[in-house]
Amino acid sequence: MEPLRAAAPASEAEILRAAVPTPGAADTASERAPAGRVSRPAASEADVEAEVSAAGGVLVRERDGRGEVAIVHRPKYDDWSLPKGKLDAGETWEAAAQREVVEETGFACRLVRDVGEVTYVDGRQRPKRVRYWLMELADGETGETFHPNAEVDDLAWLGASDAARRLTHDRDQVLLAAVGIDIR
Repeated sequence: MEPLRAAAPASEAEILRAAVPTPGAADTASERAPAGRVSRPAASEADVEAEVSAAGGVLVRERDGRGEVAIVHRPKYDDWSLPKGKLDAGETWEAAAQREVVEETGFACRLVRDVGEVTYVDGRQRPKRVRYWLMELADGETGETFHPNAEVDDLAWLGASDAARRLTHDRDQVLLAAVGIDIR
């Protein structure tokens, strides 16, 4: 049961930069976070003010032998997107990504790997950087029961091509393609 396959990030997409270890990041296994993930420094309050820093996830599951990705509808923006949100001061990128995916979907999940970032200017003309992680449902979680909340009023589990067609923003479509998941 191996529906997920990684591919190289899309180099032609200017808005997507592949995850590159931070200079001076852990070089030995003893300095690494669990499962080989390199811990990133927490965002400082100055970083959060200078640039809007956000994190999110490409949450996947397998159902009936086919892979699916979760996308969410945000009524405030009337858009379909990947779950994401702003970092709290002092919060790590990984912690923010996991917190935001749980808050927006209601599903317990775990980080698999860093899949890159997108940068753009938000609606208030501020530079925004969003880092994403491939995530999977936690053991025992099915992803079957979604409860609408203040930020998200709908959630869809779709194959990659259907999800890409429904996603509102090109940057989310590019990221999904760059993740290189074989979701049929």
